[in-house]
Amino acid sequence: MADIEPTRTLTHDSLQKPQDGQKDNTDVEGHPLAKDPRRVAIEKKLVRKLDARCSLFVLLYIMNYLDRNNISSAKGKGLMRDLKLNETQYATCLSILYVGYILMQVPSNMIINKISRPSWYIGGAMLVWGAISTSSGAVTSFGGMVATRFCLGFVEAVFLPGALLILSKWYTRRELTLRNAILFGGNLISNAFAALVAAGILGNMDGSGGRAGWRWMFIIEGAATMFIGLMAFFILPDLPTNTRGFTEEEREVAQLRLLEDVGEADEDSAEQGAFSGLVMAIKDVKIYVMMLTLTAYVVGLSFNAFFPSLTGTLGFAYIPTLLMSAPPWVFSVIVSMINAWHADRTQEKFWHIVVPICFGLVGFIISMSTTQTAARYVALFLQAQSYAGFIVFYSWISSSFPRPPAKRAVAIAMINAFSQLGNIAGSYVWHLTENGFRKSYGIVTAMFGITIVGCFIFRMILINLNKKLDAGEAAWETRADVQDKGNKLEHIEQGQESLNVKKGFRYLI
Repeated sequence: MADIEPTRTLTHDSLQKPQDGQKDNTDVEGHPLAKDPRRVAIEKKLVRKLDARCSLFVLLYIMNYLDRNNISSAKGKGLMRDLKLNETQYATCLSILYVGYILMQVPSNMIINKISRPSWYIGGAMLVWGAISTSSGAVTSFGGMVATRFCLGFVEAVFLPGALLILSKWYTRRELTLRNAILFGGNLISNAFAALVAAGILGNMDGSGGRAGWRWMFIIEGAATMFIGLMAFFILPDLPTNTRGFTEEEREVAQLRLLEDVGEADEDSAEQGAFSGLVMAIKDVKIYVMMLTLTAYVVGLSFNAFFPSLTGTLGFAYIPTLLMSAPPWVFSVIVSMINAWHADRTQEKFWHIVVPICFGLVGFIISMSTTQTAARYVALFLQAQSYAGFIVFYSWISSSFPRPPAKRAVAIAMINAFSQLGNIAGSYVWHLTENGFRKSYGIVTAMFGITIVGCFIFRMILINLNKKLDAGEAAWETRADVQDKGNKLEHIEQGQESLNVKKGFRYLI
């Protein structure tokens, strides 16, 4: 294979390697460089293939959400009666899932970062959690449901942090936010239509084969998950070094893109131990700021689990209420895509998180201030679109812990796992139903305020780190074997000057 020229720029817009003394994207006289047509063609084909294969993550996320939350739809359709549950026992069935979900995320991401075939790992996990979800349709007691819910959370923990990690191993910082938005679109679509899917199964299957409708819902949705899990084995990408279905040139360009993005190959050093990433993450104060900030954000977004109830305050019947619950989430998907695209284009994070939160705050205030039906329905749209900032926040995590990948894997999992405490707390927030959930809205308003403060603090930390980089400090320690890998990708010999892009690396704020 002929050598593919690398580029020094932080994006993949310029496709030639600058000579000594020249600026990025210009020749030695300052004139713009022409693009390397061959590299452009290979990269475009690579990204198209990658986008097509990673689109399966959307379907996986939909099933992840449905299997985790279908118990809420089953509650009022016979589950409580058949299993003889009281409200406290039902709440235990809900919350026990997050115990396994929180415990497994960090170990799982450490495993994904080490193995060569993450597609097999995620596909296998889907088969297991699909089987667990299916078995939920056969439980006959409180203890059985608690056991299946704990195991379900334990296995489902593999998916979201793992998907985010895999995306960060393929896409540059200029591409990642939009791809995260497409991934989270599965969650938003689930919010829009999960209740309708459940209503269809519960309404049409109740009593079929002598089984209650809620049992059929677990069985059907679990079986669908297992089928999609089989697809994951063959469709999801693995690593830029070994993924099947890409040419050797495409795999090399995939590795070069990540090298050019931050100036170092996206690989861990052989000198690092199994727990090096965990140790590095624990020592980094940035992680704790993001953990607390995201947790407050999750509490603020907890209205999503109670959205049909909030829509129900408009005073319509059950079916119209379900139908009216969907448009705000469709609107949220559209806003999220536009916001993510613009965040990638501008390489800015803070305002692309805070502005959607501010619109969400307006929605909360409207809901607390009026009982007028049209105004309250508009408020639901404003609340739903606040997810747009949540998506950008996750890309901020990946871009703020770029190397080594072992540390990034732990950072993504630690922050996401800790934030699940917000889901547990949020389940209690919306029990305050008086005056159209006015007290609940007051609590989530405060949580959004804390989120804005946390994002501002994190931005100040990154600005300070960028000043240190301007002064010549290194962003992270580079190991010799990782540097050698970068040299080979750049087609230069060991000891020669590398692209040196790392000196131009700056954290995105």
